[in-house]
Amino acid sequence: MLNRGMDSADTHALGEQPETPFHDLDHYLSIPRVAGLTLSPDGKRLVTTVTTLNSKGTEFATALWELDPAGRNHARRITRSAKGEAGAVFAANGDLYFTSARPDPESPDADPVSALWLLPADGGEARVVHSRAGGISSVMAAKDADATFVNAEVLAGSTDEDDDEERRKARKDKKVSAILHTGYPVRYWDADLGPAGPRLFAVEPGAEKEPGKPSTVDATAPLALRNLTPGVGGSLREAKTVVSPDGKTIYTSMTKALAKADSREVLVAVDVATGVSKVLLDHEGMSYFPGPVSPDNRTLVVESESDTTPTQAPQVKLHLLGVAGGETTDLEPLAHQWDRWATALAWLPDGSAILAKADDDGASPVFRIDVADGGVTQVTKDGAAYTDVVVSPEGTTAYALRSSYEYPAEAVRIDLATGEVVRLQAPAERPAYKGRLERVETTAEDGSRVPAYLALPDSASADSPAPLLLWIHGGPLGSWNAWTWRWNPWLLVAKGYAVLLPDPALSTGYGQDFIQRGWGEWGKKPFTDLMAITDAVVARPDIDGSRTAAMGGSFGGYMANWVAGQTDRFKAIVTHASLWALDQFGPTTDAAQYWLKEMTVEMAMANSPHLNVGNIKTPMLVIHGDKDYRVPIGEGLRLWYELLSSSQLPADENGQSPHRFLYFPDENHWILQPQHAKVWYGVVESFLAKQVLGEDVALPEELGL
Repeated sequence: MLNRGMDSADTHALGEQPETPFHDLDHYLSIPRVAGLTLSPDGKRLVTTVTTLNSKGTEFATALWELDPAGRNHARRITRSAKGEAGAVFAANGDLYFTSARPDPESPDADPVSALWLLPADGGEARVVHSRAGGISSVMAAKDADATFVNAEVLAGSTDEDDDEERRKARKDKKVSAILHTGYPVRYWDADLGPAGPRLFAVEPGAEKEPGKPSTVDATAPLALRNLTPGVGGSLREAKTVVSPDGKTIYTSMTKALAKADSREVLVAVDVATGVSKVLLDHEGMSYFPGPVSPDNRTLVVESESDTTPTQAPQVKLHLLGVAGGETTDLEPLAHQWDRWATALAWLPDGSAILAKADDDGASPVFRIDVADGGVTQVTKDGAAYTDVVVSPEGTTAYALRSSYEYPAEAVRIDLATGEVVRLQAPAERPAYKGRLERVETTAEDGSRVPAYLALPDSASADSPAPLLLWIHGGPLGSWNAWTWRWNPWLLVAKGYAVLLPDPALSTGYGQDFIQRGWGEWGKKPFTDLMAITDAVVARPDIDGSRTAAMGGSFGGYMANWVAGQTDRFKAIVTHASLWALDQFGPTTDAAQYWLKEMTVEMAMANSPHLNVGNIKTPMLVIHGDKDYRVPIGEGLRLWYELLSSSQLPADENGQSPHRFLYFPDENHWILQPQHAKVWYGVVESFLAKQVLGEDVALPEELGL
């Protein structure tokens, strides 16, 4: 039995510290979080972004930190403001660009917007180098040339930057929020699209507004933005964009609108000198995205993704495209014999190979792909997931962020010859947890392997078996292989639970056939895989099979709903941002053009959880955010009503149901605000304690109940 005689507030009152950060949600939320990595052209400076909790515990704030690539010196913070900084990129001369909405010291009365800032390579204060009414979304720089670019939104029809600013001000002053759409989509995750759209700009010297005005010796020339894509025939909303090392060409994906509200991504080259855009790849049934450009500017890595059909899962492939002199060659396959979905990350300086990452059996290693023959060699050998890989100028070393379920993202140095990985001195130490992580697996009815991670408390044993929580990942095309702050198993392990993290059919990292096994039949192979691995784990002596629950978000929430209608083996089910009625979901999600290719109407109905509501006997905690446009709030509202009106769990004499609905009016597909994350975990713990353990745990006081 878990010791719940003293809550965290009592512990703090006595001046005691929690055993680990995972034993107290306030401590957990305050753990620094590392994201992003950029390396200076000379390889001597490495910069990352660190997110921390503000003093009130109400917001996360970001700052830039410099790490020592050699690993000898401590990490040091190089920016500081309440608004935070992000998107750091080194220019060819060593200057560091970033974006921030912090006030400009030279224009303190201006409305705060996300502006372009520069931290000079030779030291000194960061300064605003360009600000515009619509803000700046991101910044890019050429590796070998003095060329900087930004992505920023422009109102449709604006003739120039001044016109755009005037029209924005007019809408704001007149309190106009209406948007007239002429195409699809109209929403994206948690944002209403329009009336502005993203454009690519070159950052160039501007004209003096007051010529002849006296200035100091440290005065800097003003910068201006030149719109490189003023009349693009597609949307850059989901664009993946890269800059050639010489700064002469930008390669970007662009959403091309098709008939019947459909679309696909085409590959476009933007000539920086003229602003002329040229479509390089546009084929029916295929989308294309640019990867890195070779050091000699002659070859572009291209990632292709085939359209889904009700019977065929997508296929993701890498290619090489010759782009020398503005002319393209035929698309050449790259490592097509490799049965993984790879993402190209960087070229080696000599152009002989490309570094890539791919989900692979519960990890996401760094791989080397030889350009000459497409041969693939695994570079990193541990069970971690790698992102943000950058290569040193001499090509012998790479730097990356690495995480696993044993630690959050941290910067590391990789010896590309030996694969040896060394952790760099970090802004914070790894958070300690109490428990152990095991790799487990079973065999499905069709003979397929079903792998998983199992996080266990130290106390789990045959004498004291732990209750089990089955956590189902979202996607569904994904894998439990990297640290997650939003679904962190160690918080529940700290409460005495064992947490099972399976990769069922549809998961990535096990080959195309493993994905295809569950395609178009979500309620079949993915469901039976989940039940098979659960059966295998509850048979262990250190697991209490009589006290189990299932949880999931997004597709995982869909599967939690499906499980609820198929079996009553679990004591409780938590479903977050979940698909419930597939006929309703399809046309209302923000990306219906993708969903409606995936299943026919008949398939959707055969796999729709709402048709099984009359079978549900398990108490369910429904969680949904009103600003979730990917899985609209209508799914959660309908699920809640139908649980109360049609499930098999009767209300008590006061009309109260054991089901619960945790609703966030201002959150989206993810719960992003720190106090809401605290509420999320607190409500989940309270619900599970009552239904699984038969114990009463107080609800978070932040709910005001």
